Amino acid sequence: MHKKDRIDLFGGTLLVAVSLMLGLNQVMVKLVNEGFQPVFSAGMRSACAFVLVLAYALWRRKKLSISDGSLLPGIFTGILFSFEFIFLFVALDYTTVTRVSIFFYSMPVWLTIGAHFLVAGERITARKALGLTLAMAGVIWAMTARGEDGGSLLGDVLCTIAAMFWAAIALTARVSKMSRSAPEMQLLYQLAVSSVILIPLAFFVGPVIRDLQLWHLGVFAVMVIGVVSIGFVVWFWVLSVYPASEMASYSFLAPVFSVFFGWLILREEIGVTILGALVLVCVGIVLINRKPKVRTT
Repeated sequence: MHKKDRIDLFGGTLLVAVSLMLGLNQVMVKLVNEGFQPVFSAGMRSACAFVLVLAYALWRRKKLSISDGSLLPGIFTGILFSFEFIFLFVALDYTTVTRVSIFFYSMPVWLTIGAHFLVAGERITARKALGLTLAMAGVIWAMTARGEDGGSLLGDVLCTIAAMFWAAIALTARVSKMSRSAPEMQLLYQLAVSSVILIPLAFFVGPVIRDLQLWHLGVFAVMVIGVVSIGFVVWFWVLSVYPASEMASYSFLAPVFSVFFGWLILREEIGVTILGALVLVCVGIVLINRKPKVRTT
């Protein structure tokens, strides 16, 4: 398909669908945590998704190589990926999905700060500074104004650290030779290394099986196939066809959907703090990601 200069109805529908799946993902993780220990769940998710993504990459004849200088940074991002999901999955044992949506999706804040120092041409502009200020205000508001919503300071902190590891992965991919690798190869590095780290580690941090029911396996399958595999493929297909600057306008949808599904499925409380902090973070994310349009004469 030819590249397009704007997002049409089809592209917009796909972006909304991907954001919906990402928002639903946090709910699924919390539900699966009832049946599997979080670290084991994260490791098994990586292992299963690795098989599916590898099969897709081979079917589509994507360029998969470890001899292009990407091996060491690929292993490093895999280690970062492991820590990211240790903190995220464990955080969902201590806090609510609605709160996770605020702290975990603060990732663009940490990415912008890191890129300012590490990536040429990614200086913090006045617009980005405003976005950072709003998003950070939302994070601080949510962290300091916990109420009767089932959240905890530990869960908030763990989610924030997970977001920082997510940002570190994105930065590593941009400033290292991993940038030469196909997106599928970048994800395969992360899935392979994290599965090797997380699954053995899980046996040292407690029983890997909790109150496992058949429906937990169904939710886990949807999480692996729908979010990590299909969601990834669709996202990068859209990125290859539509302008990234316009895709940024949809970046606030994932945390919004996450809050919605937390309320709808888990009956989590949504108070003024959650709504206010969510608005600040989402507006901040849009300002950070939005690139000014180039005027043509």
